[in-house]
Order: sequence, then C-alpha cells, then structure tokens
Amino acid sequence: MGTDLNGKKLPVGISQRENGAYIGRVKCNGITSTVYDRNLSNLKKKMLDLRYSIEHGTHIKAEKITFEDWFAEWIDTYKKNAVKQGTIYSYKKCYSAYLKKPLGKMRLTDIRAEHLQKILNGMCEKGYAEDTIKTTSCVMSGIFKQAFKNELIPKNPFLLVTKPKGKAKKNRVVFTPEQQAIYMQYAEKSYLRNLFQLAICTGMRNGELSGLLWQDVDFRNRVIHIRHTLVVCEGGGWRNDTPKTRTSLRDIPMIDKAYDILKRQQREYRAMSGNTTKINNDDFVFSIDGEPISRKRITSEIKEMLDSMAADGVDFPYFTLHSTRHTFATRCIENGMEPQVLKTILGHATLSMTMDLYSHVLPNTKAEEMEKVAKAF
Repeated sequence: MGTDLNGKKLPVGISQRENGAYIGRVKCNGITSTVYDRNLSNLKKKMLDLRYSIEHGTHIKAEKITFEDWFAEWIDTYKKNAVKQGTIYSYKKCYSAYLKKPLGKMRLTDIRAEHLQKILNGMCEKGYAEDTIKTTSCVMSGIFKQAFKNELIPKNPFLLVTKPKGKAKKNRVVFTPEQQAIYMQYAEKSYLRNLFQLAICTGMRNGELSGLLWQDVDFRNRVIHIRHTLVVCEGGGWRNDTPKTRTSLRDIPMIDKAYDILKRQQREYRAMSGNTTKINNDDFVFSIDGEPISRKRITSEIKEMLDSMAADGVDFPYFTLHSTRHTFATRCIENGMEPQVLKTILGHATLSMTMDLYSHVLPNTKAEEMEKVAKAF
C-alpha cells in the first residue's frame, strides 16, 4: 500500500507522483491499465469506469492505438461538429499528404517529439509554404493535446517541438492601375466576364463569388450580402456553406460599376434560363446549367486570359482570382478609405490583418498624412 506526499496511506493500486498527480493501476482479466488525475476522488471513479470497460470487453489499451486510428477518432468525435466542413477537408488532406506515411501505423504511445520535429523540419527543407507547415502543426497539436486529455499518452510530445517558419510567402500580385485596365479589357472577352469584373470591384473571395445567390443581391439598397461560400467536399462535389468566421458575414455596398455588372448578369441569366419574369432567390448568380462555377473552371479561364495577353504581346504577371481582392484593397487605401472600414468590407477578423496585408501601400499615405499636421509644429 502506497502513501501520498504527506505520508498518508493510499488505496491499493494508487500512488502519487512528486508533481502531485495520482496514478491508478487496474488489473483485470489479465489486462493492466493506468489512469491519471490530480484529484483522488476523480481518479477512483476513473478506475471504476476502467475496470467496468475491461470486464465488459469495451476497453482498448492505449498502447495498441495507432496514430491512424486516433486521427480518425479525433476527427469524428472532436472536430466534425466543432469546425467547418472545409476545415475537416483540409485536415484530412494534410494527414494524407504529410502524416499518414511516417506516423500512421505507429502506436500513439511510441511517438516522440523527435518524430514530429523531423516531419516539420523536412517540410521546411523541401520549401513548403509557411501556411502548409502551420496547418500541419495545428493538426499535430490538436491530436496530441486531445490524446493527453483522454489519458491515452502520459505526456504531450508536441509541446517539445520547435515549429519552423517555412518558406516565406511569395509577394502578392497587385495590379497597377494600368494593369487593372488591361485586366478589365481581357475579362470583357471571357464568358466569365461578369464574375471577373465583379471580383475586382468588390474584393470578394473566390468561394464567396461562386456561392453568391440572388437572394444575397439587394439592388434596391445597392448592397451585396455575404452569407454563403462555396466549399469543395471530400471525395468531390461541393456544398454552399456559411462563411468560416463571423467577420466574413458582412455587407458590401455596390459601387456603380458593381451594380451595372450585376444588372447585366441578371439580364444574361434570364435570357439563358428563359425566365423573363422572376429569378429564384436560391439560384446561383454565376452558374452553368444550374451548377455553380468551380474553382477549376475559374483557374482555367484565367489561363486563357493570360494566353491571350501573351499572344497579343502584352506583358502581364501571372495571377489568381485572389489577386483581384488584393488589387481592390490596394485601390481602396490609395484613394483614402479608412483601414477600419476596409477591414469590414474585406471581412478580416482583425485590423492588424488588414494592415499587415496592405502595408506596402502605406509609405506614401503616411507621408501625405504627416503633411496635414506639419503646420502644428
């Protein structure tokens, strides 16, 4: 019979570590398992529950659980109802690409900090982007944090990992005013012209444009309500979901150009569908045969635009649809929009995010603002 740190006798099978934590060992049906808790009463209850599960054949020894098994359990039990479907999809992609091969078949209790460090260091050495390494670290952290809370492992190995930064992000492509005019000119020739031109006039994200419904367009008050975003589903297909964060739910006032683009899209949509009276509110604003415009289709059409520019001898940087969002924000700052207002239009969570992204515009702006107070000194 053991004693606690004060010399008091403890029940059979229970001991206390120097850090104050109690350890309970249960032997039943030839199986020995261990549970931990800092509260003695809680530990006794855990030992009773553990004995019951062993006696009824529902107990799985922590030593036998593989990383692969625990990842599946972590997703289904702790993440599926806590995060967006798109986040689940990115976690699964991350696991398949970077964690399954080196860790999948290993027992959870055998994984040490150096195993995790080696994976992250290898990604860094191969030039993976900072965001990719950050997502992988997030998955690792969540998996082992929950495993420790569930007492499947005696300590969390990820706490001993030093997270590398990874490859710095490429410079964001922002169109100059001259390039913006060229973009609008070549977008006009595309069958996705309304989507491309609306993107640069509103700063909407790819998924927000693809998931835009007619019910989200308020012509009377000249406002676009951002209430949906198109996400790719596991195994293919799509679903129109609510935005990932609360700040992404927002209203974007229409400038005249955006209003005209959406009115043109409305006329073309009615002509295409043969519906000259009323459009269903839950129809997609941009669609083909009732299906939303996929990211793949948008990327393909941007390549066509770039090929057309090259054929015409126009020197233009490679860009993605997200470049139009950066361009929109840059024009806003250049023309004096308050950063706090821009933050709400873009749907950023914090003002610092907006300022970090568009600090390249600020040097001239800061000089102009300082001139306003020059006479005070």
